[in-house]
Order: sequence, then structure tokens, then C-alpha cells
Amino acid sequence: MAAETGPSAGEYIAHHLAFLQNHAPGNVVDFSVFNYDSLFWSIVLGALTCFFLWKAARKAHAGVPGRFQAAVEILVEMVESQAKGIVHNAASRKAVSPLALVVFLWILLMNAMDLLPVDLLPVIWQGLYSATGHDPHHAYMRVVPTADLSISMGLSVAVLLVCLYYNVKIKGLGGWVHELFTAPFGSHPLLWLPNFFMQIIEFVAKTVSHGMRLFGNMYAGELVFLLIAMMGGAFSLSATGIGLAIGHVIAGWAWAVFHILIIVLQAFVFMMLALVYVGQAHDAH
Repeated sequence: MAAETGPSAGEYIAHHLAFLQNHAPGNVVDFSVFNYDSLFWSIVLGALTCFFLWKAARKAHAGVPGRFQAAVEILVEMVESQAKGIVHNAASRKAVSPLALVVFLWILLMNAMDLLPVDLLPVIWQGLYSATGHDPHHAYMRVVPTADLSISMGLSVAVLLVCLYYNVKIKGLGGWVHELFTAPFGSHPLLWLPNFFMQIIEFVAKTVSHGMRLFGNMYAGELVFLLIAMMGGAFSLSATGIGLAIGHVIAGWAWAVFHILIIVLQAFVFMMLALVYVGQAHDAH
């Protein structure tokens, strides 16, 4: 009876991939739409990242460090060594290195939300939503912010703004505008427009690929977890049902272990590309 009255596989996935929004988007790109769930979890995890770093800095001492302080120091040294090899301006690294560290840890925590059971937080939210008198079937909740294109692209646009800031700061407004029109083909007046268009295409391509890479990997991981969850939902006392339940446990464990690598790798790749793009903003053409 539960199988007959429950949602189909398509409905289950569609419900889990729906956002808690202020209203449905009117177009493919609609900047008036806010995904409240993605905003909530990204802000909470961002505050948690800052809190842990603040706590580590507050408790840091010159003696033998504890495990927490040692872990944070390892991360700081790792990020600082990467920044030194890419951003050669020591003054800029004072701001860029901490920014890269926060970006790495923030994205790592947002990605790690994918390791929670797919129905855990949505079911809790469904109970709270229905308790306030709302229809529980419309209680949408997505808990992986980086699987939301708006969050991933927002992060990449923020990196773009940092790059534009350092382009102007290091080269001066006049020097950067001159570079826009004279690189990469040369300073001949007939090449000004081609140079400018190539520069704009480069900025757009780097920003789009930066955000899409993170979004694509995390969205795919979220979808695989949903498919694995449906294997467990198909459990019954038949031989096929028991086989699906066993497969659910094995596949869930294997994918979670593999996904840990993806979670860390995507956070590291996003951080490294951010450092590379900021380092390029310091280079004159």
C-alpha cells in the first residue's frame, strides 16, 4: 500500500531538486528569484567557517599546539604556500591568502552537506512546515548550496570582482584600460576592438567555467545520492527487494567514500583557480 500511495521515482527526485523560493522563475534567468534554502545554508556555513577560524586564532599559542590548532595551522601553511607560488606581491597576499583559506573551507563545508542522508533535513523541514499549517507536499528544502547554480556562479562572480579590483589597484585605472585595448595582439589602433573583445571573452569564460565546474560536480553527486536512496526505498521482503536494500547500503557507502575526494578536490580546485585569476590580475601584458 505504501508503494502505491507514495511518490513515483520521478516525483521523488523532482521534489528533492526543487528549491524553497519566493516565487517561480519567469524565465531561464530571473534575478528576482531567491532560493531561501541555498541562501540559508550558505550563510550558516559561512558563519560557521568564520567562527572556527576565529576560535583557532583566539586560542593560538606559541607552545605545543593541540589537534585543532595544528589542523588549522596545516591548512594556513598549505594555502600560504600555494599563494606564494602564484601571487608574487607580498602586500596582496596579506589579504588574498586569508580570503583563499575562507573560500576553501566555506566551499568544503557546503560540499560536505551532500554527505548527510538525503531525506534527513528535508523530512525535518517538512514536519516544521506542516506544523505551521502549510501543505507538507510543498515543503521544499535543498541543503547543498554549491549544487545551486546561483550560489556557485555567485562565488565565481565574487572572484571576478576581486580580480577587477586588483587589476585596477596594481596597474592603475589608466594602465588597466590601456591593457584592455592593447593586449594580447598589440597596440595598433586597428587591433583595439579585437583586443577588447578578447579580454571581455576571457573574463566571461573564466567566470562561467569557474562556477559551472563546481556546480556540475556537486549537482551530479547530489543526483547520484538520490538514485542510491531510491534503491533503499524499493526494499521489500522479496529476493529482489532484499538485493536492492543490500545494494543500497554498499553503493551508498562506496559513493560516500569516493565523494569525500570530490568534495575536497572541488573546494581545492575552486580555491586554486581563484588564486590563479588573482595572480593573473597582477601580471602586466
